[in-house]
Amino acid sequence: MLELQKQKKWPFFSLLSLPATAMGFALSVQISALSWILTTQYGLDIHDVGLVWAAGPLAGIIGQVLIGIISDKVWFWNGRRRPFILIGGVIAALMLLALPNIGVISSAMGFEGVLGVAIAVALTLDLAINISFNPTRAIIADVTEEGHERTRGYTWMQTISGTFGVLAYAIGAWFDNFVLIYFGVFLVLAFSLIPPFFVEEPRDLEAPSSGPPESPESPKKSEDSIGQILMAIRPLWGFLIYDVYAMGLRLAGIEFEHYYAEIACGVITLVLIVITLMEKDVAEGASPDDTHIGGFRKVLAAHSFSWIGIQTTFVFMVPFLLFQLPDLSDVDAGRVGSTAFLVLNAVGALLPALVLNPLSHRIGLVKTHVICLVCMTAGYVGLYYMGTSPMAIFVLMAVVGIGWAAIVSLPFAIMSEKVNQAAMGLYMGLFNLSVVLPQLVVSLGIALFVSRAPDKDIIFAISAISLAISAVSWAFVRKVES
Repeated sequence: MLELQKQKKWPFFSLLSLPATAMGFALSVQISALSWILTTQYGLDIHDVGLVWAAGPLAGIIGQVLIGIISDKVWFWNGRRRPFILIGGVIAALMLLALPNIGVISSAMGFEGVLGVAIAVALTLDLAINISFNPTRAIIADVTEEGHERTRGYTWMQTISGTFGVLAYAIGAWFDNFVLIYFGVFLVLAFSLIPPFFVEEPRDLEAPSSGPPESPESPKKSEDSIGQILMAIRPLWGFLIYDVYAMGLRLAGIEFEHYYAEIACGVITLVLIVITLMEKDVAEGASPDDTHIGGFRKVLAAHSFSWIGIQTTFVFMVPFLLFQLPDLSDVDAGRVGSTAFLVLNAVGALLPALVLNPLSHRIGLVKTHVICLVCMTAGYVGLYYMGTSPMAIFVLMAVVGIGWAAIVSLPFAIMSEKVNQAAMGLYMGLFNLSVVLPQLVVSLGIALFVSRAPDKDIIFAISAISLAISAVSWAFVRKVES
């Protein structure tokens, strides 16, 4: 083991953050350049672009869980997470390189259109990112001790990754998306291929000591069985049911005027979340596996509504700007939107290591997270009532960024301390479902509602309500924290 890793100071946490930074940068490049390339270079309409983007959440649902399970159980190239970081990094870099060359690839393969190749490239890129995202986060838990040290690991991860994410948007704005793509290829390769060889992974992972002792006579449950996985994600059943239903309607070209299914699935989700949050953390006679799953379910329940609010903002900011500021041209609206997200991500990059880490050490992880979500809710309320000028939007997006800084760092530390360490990859993959399933709800359900709403500022009312629900839910996760 290198002396750098033994000391566990900021240089090591910075090094440990680089693989996750590589994948975050690849995702930023995709967000910045994919739609632009498809519409301006290849002339795809909005429906085809939406189809290409649907590959992302679907890849996340499948890729992170599957790779998480596999990486928990294998060991080669002197690592458990290292092989998947290396493989995913190479594939992600190759797919980034393919983005501006979709037309060339399509012609070389003898295809008349580019849609099929675009979907294949986008899906492969998303799979590569998800192949690596899970191990890049799980390895932080593998090589850090529970408590403040692990919190430092995840807050440094977000600060380093977030800073490079801001750099990605800046390169795209100052130069162009082609420069961003080719720079991204170099950065993804460097940050995913070099750092893993300077981090020594533990050969054996131990389960946490919390929970009642397991009787030698009691049979050990398989945590990666279908039944155990479904029970672990019980708070997300309502999201899952609606995503399957809405995706079926979208593929069949059916659209209803009423919202009966949306209301029913919303009620199911709220009921399941309330049931989960009201459960005791340690039931009498519960096995260690059940104890871990119980605490993990509370984290899923609380985290999921955060992403309803965030994704609604990401998807509908530009339509809101065109509605709220009708004097702006399409180009100016795009610039205001880009600047707003730049402010959001800048705050999200600066706060985790500099503010949230020391604050959580003093008052606790969950309390810190709740405070940040309350600030984010206030920011969304402000956007709903006072987001009437670009400057007001920028200031309020900075307030929203306080919550964003917490969401992309603290929940990983909270969750990782209360699950079986030997199944960290599995739980990281399942944790990702509390992100992608709500994202699909936004794309398939809330998108329909917003498109019919006469006032587009409704998006910030939706975001404020979602973040308020999340903040209240996190308050019930106090007992999960040690």
